[in-house]
Formats: sequence, C-alpha cells, structure tokens
Amino acid sequence: MKFTDNYSAEILRLKNELKTAEAVVIGAGAGLSTAAGFTYSGERFQKYFSDFEEKFGFHDMYTGGFFPFETPEEMWAFWSRYIFINRYMDVDNGTYKRLFDIVKNKDYFVITTNVDHQFQKAGFDKSRLFYTQGDFGLFQCSKPCHKATYDNEEIIKDMIEFQKNMKIPTELIPKCPRCGKSMTMNLRSDDKFVEDEGWQAAARRYGDFLRKIGGRKVLFLELGVGYNTPVIIKYPFWKMTAENPNAVYACVNFGEAFAPDEIAARSICIDGDICEILNKI
Repeated sequence: MKFTDNYSAEILRLKNELKTAEAVVIGAGAGLSTAAGFTYSGERFQKYFSDFEEKFGFHDMYTGGFFPFETPEEMWAFWSRYIFINRYMDVDNGTYKRLFDIVKNKDYFVITTNVDHQFQKAGFDKSRLFYTQGDFGLFQCSKPCHKATYDNEEIIKDMIEFQKNMKIPTELIPKCPRCGKSMTMNLRSDDKFVEDEGWQAAARRYGDFLRKIGGRKVLFLELGVGYNTPVIIKYPFWKMTAENPNAVYACVNFGEAFAPDEIAARSICIDGDICEILNKI
C-alpha cells in the first residue's frame, strides 16, 4: 500500500493532474459531505435532536435512523428532521462549490454514494451525476409495488411545521398512491430499493462516459470513500486505473488514503481534510 509521503508535494501532484487530465471521474463518499459540514453527531446532532436523545437514548443521527420507533408518527418526526437538515437546508461550507470550480471546465462525471443532493446544489450538471444509493429527497413504496419515486420536499416541510412532542399528525404519514402501503425513503438498505427511470438513465450515462474515455489520460479522483461499500467506487477505480496505463488514481481521505502496490506509481494519496486540500488546490 502507498501512503502519503509528502503532504505538499502530493497536493501539487494532484493539482497538476487536474490541469492535464483529459477526463476526470469523481468518486465521492460520506467523507466529502463530512468535510462540507454534514456531521451526524456532536454539536449539530444536539442542536436538532436533543429531545430525541433524551427520550430514546441514541447519540447520533445515523443510529437514530435504525431506531425501532413504536409509532410511525414518531418515526416520521425523526426522519423529517433528518431529511430536512441534510437535504433541504444550506449547510455546505463551500467544499462542494470549490470542487465544482476545479472541474467545471473539464470533461467530468461523478459517481457518489452520498444521498444529500449537494452536487446539484453546488452547480454540477445533473446529467453528469450518478447517485447510486438514492436521494433523501425521494420517497418510494415500502413494498415496493412499482418502480417509481416521488419528490418529498413539500410533505417533509409540512412534517417539520406541524410536528409536536416528537410526533407528526397521523394524516401526514405518507402512503403509496397505488397500493396504499406506507412510503419509505429511497435509500439503499435492502433488496427493496427502487432503481427508478432516473437511476437507470444515470447508470447508463456513467457507463457510456467510462467507455468514451477509454485509454485517454484520466484522473480517477476518489474523495472521502470508506469501506462500507468499496465495490461501488474504490475497487472499480483501482481496477480501471490498473487497466489504463494513462490513468492516475487519487485518493483524498482523512485517515484512509492509500492505494494497491500495483498502481502505486500512478497514485496520489493525501491523508487530510478534503475542504482544506481543495482550498490549497
């Protein structure tokens, strides 16, 4: 494995590769949103969920997402806040916008496991984005009885406005318009995740982009990707770099910046804060 040798030198290498690359493929994980200010614990959790912590005993948003609430009214009170602050509020400290400024004039494509919609909010072209794991802004049937998703902004804001004592009004519980079963978030957690027409189209565009760039001088730029789902971004980036002698792999990650020996000579590994590194670039 190849770790960061010289912090400043590696940043300079990355800057040069970004300038000279004919195409840039960005792979983004949770670490990018964390660097942008989307923390799920600590002060931010206390600000929005101290009442839930006191009543139910969990200490971060992620854990709360798996809590077995006794009623759907309580569950949706939690999830509406969760979705609202991580999807509809303006939180980004400029990290995503800096990234966009760096690549906006390049031939780029983004594949991400993040579900917070921040790429589009920062100005990235929707046709160059592939959200593999869903979107906080979409509902789907919990069964699911059909392969469609539904925008949830209006109902989420109603849940926020009208909830009391950590419960939403029963009439706001979302139901599937076809079968009447409960709706759920369009987030990949099991085999019921709906890959709707938009998801399928994005997957095709990503595949077409990879075929188009072929053996060109490509930078595979991995940002904040951990080991929850390495088969989506990390492992394919390693494989595509190994197969293309003109490709360079860059990994920017706090505490987990490394690459396989097989591509070490064409890898840039920077262990540090993504926001700070993008500022230096």
